[in-house]
Amino acid sequence: MDEEGVGTVPAPVPVSEPGQGAVDEIVSRFEQFFRIAYEKELSDFSMMHPNATSILVDFRRLEAFDYELADALLDNPDVYLDAMEEALSRIEIPGVEPGTRLKVRLTNIPEDRILLVRDIRAEYIGKIIGAEGLVRQITTVMPKLKVARWACRHCGRTYDILQDGNRVKKPFVCVCGKKDFELVPDQSVWVDFQKIQIQEPIEYLRGGEQARFIDVYLEGDLVNTVKPGDRVYLVGILKLLQPEGRRTVYGKYIQALHIEPVQKEFEELEPTPEEIKKIKELAKDPNIYEKLVKSIAPTIWGHEKIKEAVALQLFGGVPKQLPDQSRIRGNIHILLMGDPGTGKSQILRHVSQIAPKSIYVAGKTASGAGLTASAEKDEMGEGGWVIKAGALVLASGGVACVDEFEKIDPKDRAALHEAMEQQTISVAKAGIVTTFKADTAILAAANPKFGRFDPYENPIQQINIEPTILSRFDLMFIVREVLDAERDRQIARHILKTHLAGEKRMAYTKGASEELTAEEVEEAEKHVKPEIDIDLLRKYIAYARSHVFPQMTEEAMKKIEEFYVTLRQMGKKSGTVPTTARQLEALIRLAEASARVRLSNVITEEDAERAIRLAQASMEEVLKDRETGVFDYDILATGESKSKREKMKIILNIVRSYTQEHDSMPLEDLIEEARGYGIDDTEVHELVEKLKKNGEIYEPRPGILRPTG
Repeated sequence: MDEEGVGTVPAPVPVSEPGQGAVDEIVSRFEQFFRIAYEKELSDFSMMHPNATSILVDFRRLEAFDYELADALLDNPDVYLDAMEEALSRIEIPGVEPGTRLKVRLTNIPEDRILLVRDIRAEYIGKIIGAEGLVRQITTVMPKLKVARWACRHCGRTYDILQDGNRVKKPFVCVCGKKDFELVPDQSVWVDFQKIQIQEPIEYLRGGEQARFIDVYLEGDLVNTVKPGDRVYLVGILKLLQPEGRRTVYGKYIQALHIEPVQKEFEELEPTPEEIKKIKELAKDPNIYEKLVKSIAPTIWGHEKIKEAVALQLFGGVPKQLPDQSRIRGNIHILLMGDPGTGKSQILRHVSQIAPKSIYVAGKTASGAGLTASAEKDEMGEGGWVIKAGALVLASGGVACVDEFEKIDPKDRAALHEAMEQQTISVAKAGIVTTFKADTAILAAANPKFGRFDPYENPIQQINIEPTILSRFDLMFIVREVLDAERDRQIARHILKTHLAGEKRMAYTKGASEELTAEEVEEAEKHVKPEIDIDLLRKYIAYARSHVFPQMTEEAMKKIEEFYVTLRQMGKKSGTVPTTARQLEALIRLAEASARVRLSNVITEEDAERAIRLAQASMEEVLKDRETGVFDYDILATGESKSKREKMKIILNIVRSYTQEHDSMPLEDLIEEARGYGIDDTEVHELVEKLKKNGEIYEPRPGILRPTG
């Protein structure tokens, strides 16, 4: 013990740095490595220089050449990278000025150095590590001072000071004895600099886990190589940020040595050979579709059609890139519209857990920028502009579950048009113009305007969502509260058994019941247990999306074609538009997803029939005119059926005709005359309100009508 009674703490052992003689030896070994292992790359470098200012070095090649040198590089990169760059400057490279210092970019480091963001700890400070993640936000490119030239304000003598930290370094005192210096910017050395922030891939997050993130510094030719929403692989050195004041807790960041976007979405979920065997057995099961339905939100009773549609959404259709560079989306968008308490949110929550990649957001807390992308001033950018990726960008390649969809501000919902159809998000803010990938399927849930659906009214009119957004959903389902004794009994029994299973599980795990056995708990949980284990299902979906790309047979094409043409002809007879090419593409996506479930590269007639059945179920609920019984796509496109629009025209014509001879028309007279056209009194009031809202007529006084034109 010392005098103050505090034990002596042993000083940490610093990483030993080689002496000058050893450094010369290291440079020589690196020079030999480049001359032997990178002879071709260096001879070809002239084709890329001066645009290219760095050499990409494969760590595995260095390790094969000299494993001691490779190991030392991982743990003491500052010294060894400088030696590598010095070695390069001594080699005659075609097209490169002798003595030019090229940067070394490192890739393919050992697997045990590629870490999750949450695993980047103090033991790696000053060492080379790798990481994978999603680019969360990014700053504009800024100049960074590398070598500062300072001039004494009194005698004019200049000093060049290397800037190798996070704070500006100045000369301490001039030879003239003064300490007053100014920076000479045009004689200093600058480098392009950019900060990005990466977060853990959302596939790794379970339950309510918060995504961890870390700042990454890019310099030189690494700037502007990635954008928000990109999944990236990077190699860099873990560095410390100097804390303010005398605090002992330091921030950390990665000084990137190499960064590149990676296209993989589900490789980290690549199943083992044993799991692939199980997946293929499941795919051959004739009851696979029923098993999938029973594996989606098993605690929610019923809704088989919705669960089947959601299952197909998870597997997804096939995205296509055409020769003219246009792209056809493969993602399936589904909207659930229904009364409160019917299980919509639970279905969304469950899907967000089983989808290989997903994000769950609620309408009340989601803004347009939060869903798509934003540009804003941020401290991260040293006062510059930062581009932030939203939920649809971060979930690219997966599913975005958006609850309370109708509560999103209409202006914010407008930002979804491009994301839903083109699967991209364009940003033009603060002088920054860019486009992000948003290859995301949307599963949304919405409640009716007035709490519950009126079964006698068009459901589209009862949802506070713009027709232009609604038309981009492939399938829409109405979830209603139905008062039926037998159905209510089944729901009640299902809920009671679900709670009983939870009670038994809690009592057993807490040891509150000595009589309770594991077998009894397992038996109680049978009816709420998914048919397919969740982890296996996630890998099943990921495997199908990564490896299965089905093609249509002639029989499947004819089936879909016949359904589409027949519907269109029915519309021709009734004077309505029952469906459009957008619904035809939805049928194709559903059929592709159906084939993917079986891991089949062939879309059969049965797949087409399944797609048609689900599409018909959706159309029956949403597009059927309650008055005429025919499908009318205009209900979706305009919010009004053809029959309703015709009645509105009749009412408007009556008012216009009457006011040609009179100043205005009393509402009572309009009601009387409308009866002759088969329009009842209640409907007249409704149609008048719609015409007033559309600006076709107005009321100068209550009960008195005039046309606006």
